[in-house]
Amino acid sequence: MAPRRDYYEVLGVDRNADADEIQRAYRKLVRAYHPDVNKDPGAEDKFKEISEAYSVLSDPETRRRYDAFGHDFRQVPPDVDPAEWARARARAGAGARAGAGGQWRQAGPEDFGFGEGIDLEDLLGGMFGGRGRRHWGPVPGADQEAELTLSVEEAYHGGRRTITLPGGRRLEVNIPPGVTNGQRIRLAGQGGHGSDGAPAGDLLLIMRIAPHPRYRVEGRDIHASLPLTPWEAALGATVALDTPGGEAKVKVPPGTSSGRRLRLKGRGMPNPRGAPGDFFAEVRIMVPARLTDEERRLFEQLAAVSHFDPRGRS
Repeated sequence: MAPRRDYYEVLGVDRNADADEIQRAYRKLVRAYHPDVNKDPGAEDKFKEISEAYSVLSDPETRRRYDAFGHDFRQVPPDVDPAEWARARARAGAGARAGAGGQWRQAGPEDFGFGEGIDLEDLLGGMFGGRGRRHWGPVPGADQEAELTLSVEEAYHGGRRTITLPGGRRLEVNIPPGVTNGQRIRLAGQGGHGSDGAPAGDLLLIMRIAPHPRYRVEGRDIHASLPLTPWEAALGATVALDTPGGEAKVKVPPGTSSGRRLRLKGRGMPNPRGAPGDFFAEVRIMVPARLTDEERRLFEQLAAVSHFDPRGRS
């Protein structure tokens, strides 16, 4: 059986990497190896390895114990000193030494004078005052993270979604209306499994709002373009505008120029715990690509009688 890889090596980060670096590395690898997007035969096993490494290194306390005890961290009693653990492993024969012909082999109990057939679990238990592997008790599961990408409309309205978690597990989740980009939803008991009957960790579901062809979301505010004809902008008008919450009426004041932002109060993202965001419509004045004879005549007539100079020249 192949030895387990170092978790830092799995994520491709330095042992001194901070939480943001670890999260960025995890997200990059997940996008590359998620079974939904990567159909290579080994992708699923790689994805499980990545998820396991992240579940350990993303939690500060779990990472501290992993740094101290390596892959044994879940079995080591909480009050064991790392130096004491290392000395016990050395005395119990957890090292390796060179054999005949210079070939390396795993050291056994006989290499340390214990003789064959000795129960190393009992030995370790004695060294730690009866706190051997058989008496270490349950270990709670680690918290895990997953991302869920939503359209602007889905984020606005909320609703039930099905997500696929590492290992192929599918989960139905209820998304509240008005979630924002980067918002985290905690799903209790849906994270890593605990050992020996200990409770599972939580799943932190991170919301990601996908780019939209019409809307731009900033916090709870939504921005969109509002195309207007030259006469609507000059004379003023009330025009219809699509928003994620449905059609809205926008009152355009006379003399409106391109770039002006018109605010629709409360028509942005809903907020279950407070005031909703606003919707901002940015004016863009459009002209016909081709003019009819009548349109051209009227524009020429306007040009002849108007003294308006948008460039401010005298």
